[in-house]
Amino acid sequence: MRVADYLAENGIEFETSEHRSVFTAQEMAAEEHVPGMQVAKPVVIKADRQFYMCVLPACHKIDLDALRGQLGAKNIELADEKELAQIFGDCALGAEPPLGNLYDLPTIMDESMEDDYQITFQAGEHEKAITMSMADYKALVQPKVLAFGYHMT
Repeated sequence: MRVADYLAENGIEFETSEHRSVFTAQEMAAEEHVPGMQVAKPVVIKADRQFYMCVLPACHKIDLDALRGQLGAKNIELADEKELAQIFGDCALGAEPPLGNLYDLPTIMDESMEDDYQITFQAGEHEKAITMSMADYKALVQPKVLAFGYHMT
């Protein structure tokens, strides 16, 4: 597993867990018995032909207009499945980890997650999760923090 190897190589303490196959971050939150606010959902966008990994809580949606303004981009859109498959060749589609730096993607994190104690996310497979401290996540990934998510109702 590339994600666990990457974390271990960087001296990051983390826990792995297994659960039934899930295909959304909210489903994973339920399986892991973790609040949706602490489950990181990665969303890859393309802003003026530059890919970015956006990380927000499982229970949030991305506001592309807010992100466009904060990035100063003219055009912004979600990456399609073909692009995701090319970027994350070692991951199951939809189980990408929020580690943009592992895939040479600048990472943007929603400000709603900034003060969380820990973070849980898919480990590249639909049946595996990783939990680590938010402090270690921010130190490793060095995400730019912006306000671009809103809570789903």
